[in-house]
Amino acid sequence: MGMTAMYGTRDDAESVATVHRALELGVTLFDTSDFYGPYTGEELLGRALRGRRDQAIISTKFGGVTLDGTGKIIGGPNGRPDHVRKSLDGSLRRLGTDYIDLYLQHRVDPNVPAEETFGALGELVAAGKIRYLGISEASPASIRAAHAVAPLSAVQTEYSLFTRNVETNGVLDTVRELGIGFMAYAPLGRGFLTGAVRTVDDLPEDDFRRTWPRLAEENLRQNLLLVDRITAIAAETGVTPGQLALAWVLAQGDDITAIPGTKRRGYLEQNVAAAQLSLDAGVLAALDAAAPVGAAVGARYTAAAMAAIQE
Repeated sequence: MGMTAMYGTRDDAESVATVHRALELGVTLFDTSDFYGPYTGEELLGRALRGRRDQAIISTKFGGVTLDGTGKIIGGPNGRPDHVRKSLDGSLRRLGTDYIDLYLQHRVDPNVPAEETFGALGELVAAGKIRYLGISEASPASIRAAHAVAPLSAVQTEYSLFTRNVETNGVLDTVRELGIGFMAYAPLGRGFLTGAVRTVDDLPEDDFRRTWPRLAEENLRQNLLLVDRITAIAAETGVTPGQLALAWVLAQGDDITAIPGTKRRGYLEQNVAAAQLSLDAGVLAALDAAAPVGAAVGARYTAAAMAAIQE
């Protein structure tokens, strides 16, 4: 997402080099969406993986909003079967591939039954255009409904030391009961857990996080206290705060993977190193005490964006 949209000025050459370096380091999963840009995220990943498609598992998403084919947003979440098929064809074209490894519904459409959306997706799996299915930011009820129509392989939802809702709202319990993998997005708290963001002035002018409720003045002070507690534990452990945050997510279960976003090779290499960390029980307990469920202050998105999220 950050390579082409929402996180400030893009640098396509560095982004492509970052994807190539990720492959060299053994990273195989690359997650994008038709909404990123819109469309430019998929286009960039397609260019980066040209000639290297067999080394990558491509995950992309549809239906977070209604797009008109030119990248213009003309409506909210869309799970209609005709939109599913059109969205998939567009993603295949932009990514330069004839199949998607993992295709996720980006946001649940409250006006379209899961039977219709995932019935169409199941047909596309049977046709060989999709290998596996997933859903993003869905409630336990929506996960169950989709899974009953066409088996889900992944549920993607925000999860980090900064956002632990899935531990208490039934999502993690549901995916584990059903044998579905979990993809933690924003595992670095949108960069906040690295300690690099202390005020909105640390962000580019065109960075969407400037509208982030958790950076609002009345919330920022308390959220920085949380970051400072994590930073202190990282210093004692001998790693960066970001690496500690990633290692914590991975330590929550073998059925969980993290998809940290970066557009620079240096940060990528730090992130990959976190996968080799093994946190002992003492560190995990200290982190639970430093950043318990509900510790962060402020909503995860603006009110308009939160309206499309099931919690």
